[in-house]
Amino acid sequence: MASVGPIRLEKVDLAPFIRLQDGTIVAVKVLSVESKQGEKEFMSEVASMANVNVCHENLVKLHGGCIDGPCRILVYDYMPNNSLSQTLLGEEKRRAKFGWKARREIIMGIGRGLAYIHEEIQPHVVHRDIKTSNILLDQNFNPKISDFGLSKLFPENTTHISTRVAGTLGYLAPEYAISGRLTRKSDVYSFGVLLLEIVSGRTAVDFDVQLGEYHLVDKAWGMYNSKELMNLVDPMLYGNFPENEAIRFLKVGLLCVQEKSKLRPQMSTAIKMMNGETNIDGDDVEISQPGLIGDIMDVKVGQRSSSKSMTENGS
Repeated sequence: MASVGPIRLEKVDLAPFIRLQDGTIVAVKVLSVESKQGEKEFMSEVASMANVNVCHENLVKLHGGCIDGPCRILVYDYMPNNSLSQTLLGEEKRRAKFGWKARREIIMGIGRGLAYIHEEIQPHVVHRDIKTSNILLDQNFNPKISDFGLSKLFPENTTHISTRVAGTLGYLAPEYAISGRLTRKSDVYSFGVLLLEIVSGRTAVDFDVQLGEYHLVDKAWGMYNSKELMNLVDPMLYGNFPENEAIRFLKVGLLCVQEKSKLRPQMSTAIKMMNGETNIDGDDVEISQPGLIGDIMDVKVGQRSSSKSMTENGS
């Protein structure tokens, strides 16, 4: 991996960024290797990014990195508009700034990035932690998939990998969470949850005083069955969106989170569905019951954990 050369450390917006000698601002990710997990995440991210770093417009570009004592440092493009979790799923006034066109382009961009790592490169890459905080936005609000620290490489003709579970509750595909069987359809499930979040403006898992823990996938399924799916669209859009397209996107989201992984579409197919190139309203397309992991105790990990976000050692 190439070095980024001499750098001058400087605080930019009180965040871990640096300004290079030519004035370019880049983001810095520092991983401690005091634990084996830190070393594994560093090597995984380096391997994955070396594989995908052909400058796809919807992947954060890795410029280089270095080893500094106990720290492993990676240098990426600076994303001035933070992550989806901070920008879109924040306060109502922030959500109101994202109209339908912006949300549509963010969803499609994430889909294209995933289709690229799943289908267009060899070996394929499964991200394993697709969620709002790992989708960054550049100066034009184009989405960039980031944080490949938990990703896995899939050599040619490999259909699945059995591995320890890592990821974030609310986004975990049930078959992966329960058995550790990882496929590209695991990312497809996470994408489906993300799509539902972006269209609805709601988080994957929330808490309601009256209802208790609230799961967006379950809510969307209930609305679909009661033919009230339109009510899931974010009210902060104030009705300024094409209803048929919004419903089509929500249906694609539900197709992606179906319990049986074989029924979920590949990412390239999901993109065609969202674009209207593939009809999803015909008799040959049926949306079945979604899968849902609602409790940490349902998840197969190396040891018990109370954390909503898990690494491979269960911590």
